Amino acid sequence: MIDLYYAPTPNGHKITLFLEEAGLPYHIHRIDIGAGDQFKPEFLAISPNNKIPAIVDQQPVDGGKPIAIFESGAILTYLAEKTGKLLSKDMRERIQSLQWLFWQVGGFGPMLGQNHHFSHFAPEKVPYAINRYQEETKRLYQVLNTQLEKTPYLGGQEYSIADISTYPWVRAYERQNIDLNDYPAVKKWFDAISQRPATQIAYSKA
Repeated sequence: MIDLYYAPTPNGHKITLFLEEAGLPYHIHRIDIGAGDQFKPEFLAISPNNKIPAIVDQQPVDGGKPIAIFESGAILTYLAEKTGKLLSKDMRERIQSLQWLFWQVGGFGPMLGQNHHFSHFAPEKVPYAINRYQEETKRLYQVLNTQLEKTPYLGGQEYSIADISTYPWVRAYERQNIDLNDYPAVKKWFDAISQRPATQIAYSKA
């Protein structure tokens, strides 16, 4: 059993997407970010950076005591290795998937998050910041589109944790002032993932 500490954000959805695809049993512990649940000592003991998602695997493969993991990229890698799913065993495709996973957690997510913040949540409108992150968002979508023109999924021929990590951020494209029709390979990829049964189940738990 996986205990998932979760809120319905792009980073939270990454983990439900994986768990539904892999068929792993899990229990959601909802973290109310608006109420400050992320700062409670019991949550900080699991996720010291006070961010969701985090998991506790009650049955790790080494048979030892439960293991707590924070950071979405680390969680996805751990779960892929635990289950042997959604991360290719072929060396080249595995490395390709991991590269794009790190691209998402290091750039795509943070930059789009800044886009969301300055466009929708900042207490004052800062035109420079809005334009900066909007332009960077467009650049990153073009990087994504260029890769998906080459292969159906980010790692190659197989759906992987790289796609699972990236999809929830693309799902918010309208809030990013992005027209997916400008990125046809991304749109094709996005539509295919949206139709997966596991995706639909994961988002029904929002």
